Parts: sequence; structure tokens; C-alpha cells
Amino acid sequence: MGVYPQHDWQSVAASALDWWRDAGIDTLVDDLPRDWFAVPAVAVAPPVAVTAEPVSAQLPANVALPATLAALLEWRLGTDAPEASWSGISIAASGPLDAAVMVLVDCPDREDGPAATMLSGAPGRLFDRMLAAIGLSRETVHLTAVCARRPAAGRVDPTVEARLAEIALHHVRLVAPKRLLLLGNAASRAILGTDAANARGGLRNLNHDGPNKNDDIGIVASFHPRFLIEKPALKAEAWKDLQMLTRGLA
Repeated sequence: MGVYPQHDWQSVAASALDWWRDAGIDTLVDDLPRDWFAVPAVAVAPPVAVTAEPVSAQLPANVALPATLAALLEWRLGTDAPEASWSGISIAASGPLDAAVMVLVDCPDREDGPAATMLSGAPGRLFDRMLAAIGLSRETVHLTAVCARRPAAGRVDPTVEARLAEIALHHVRLVAPKRLLLLGNAASRAILGTDAANARGGLRNLNHDGPNKNDDIGIVASFHPRFLIEKPALKAEAWKDLQMLTRGLA
């Protein structure tokens, strides 16, 4: 007859627990039952309240524009101008305040900051030749830009484009020239609401009913000199625009 084996169950249990402990199990016995098949809960961090930066801290307030040209030119270089927080320096408008011809470009070029002059590099040299071809010069035209400072990407930020256009139009009306030459898309959009390519081909009028001013300002849109350097074939078209600018101008 067989003999039933005698087992010391306590020793067997202790041996098993020692093995699991050596294997890295950190809890051998728990006081409460546990559902080992339950999906562990994911801890969710409490939401952090985010306060949006006020618009006034992002962009200068739309303060009323100065009523005189001298005050506007000073204001454009001050802390209330939309570009005041941009890097670089502001380039002031140049030329006579009562010039018969006003020229509006988009923004200073990279080399204009150190030179403190608008259109100081290769585009500026072409610009000087363009003016000379129609009997004008920097000393006889009022030159300014939609942006007094160069944007970081070289293009007007859409968030301030409307405000800059308002300032540019106000500037034009205070100068009240007989002719206004818009060079480039940003300048054309600011005054005419469309790109230069769409605005070219005709003399447009801007009505101005201020005292002792011209009733209408003749506007011609054309290509920026830097674009003509890249696309020299368009110089012939630019020449047509310049001839239109001075046609009928005493």
C-alpha cells in the first residue's frame, strides 16, 4: 500500500513568497482584494488657467492720428506707431512737405537701417535713375513707406496692415501731392486695395477736399525697384507708368 506524502504547507508557502520577493514583487500580501484585470486609472493633471495677453500689449492702441503733417512725421517715429516694438530703427520720410510728387513704397530694405535712408542700396540706385528719367530727384519728391521699420519677414504683418494703410492714406492726404507713385504690392494695397499688377495701366484719382489743396490726387501704381532688378524685362512697363505719372504735370 502506498504511503501519502507529508507536506509542510507553511514551508512551501514561505518558499513561494521568498521567490516572488527575489523576483522583484514589491507587495507580497495585501489586506484588501485586488482586481488584477482592471484598467489602471490615468492621472489627469488639473487644468492650468491661461490668461490671454491683452491686445493692447500686443499692438499699439489705435490712437487718433495727428492732424498736421509735421506732427504725423514725428508721431511715426514715436512709441505709438504700430512698428514701435519691431526691431531696427524707423526711417523717416524725406523730401519737401509740399512736393508735387509723392512716392510710397512698402518698407525699408535691409541696408536702409544702417544708412538711416530709404532706398539706399541697389534698388535705391535704380530708383534714382527712374526719377532722373522723368526729370525728378529725391530732393523734389516726398518719399515714405507703409512701414517705417522693416518687418522681420520683409512683409507687412496682416494684423497691422489695415492700421498701416490708414496711416499711409492719412499721410497722402496731408501732403496732398498732384501725383502719387505707388511702388510695390504693399503700397498699392494700402491706397488702392489691390496689388500693383492689378492697379497698373491707368491714372486713378484720390479725391481730397481739404482747404487750399488739390481737389484730386493722380495715382499711378508700378513695380518696386527691387522687383525690377529681379525681373528686368518689366522695366519697359515701369517706364510707361513713369510717363503716365508725369503726363499733364506742370
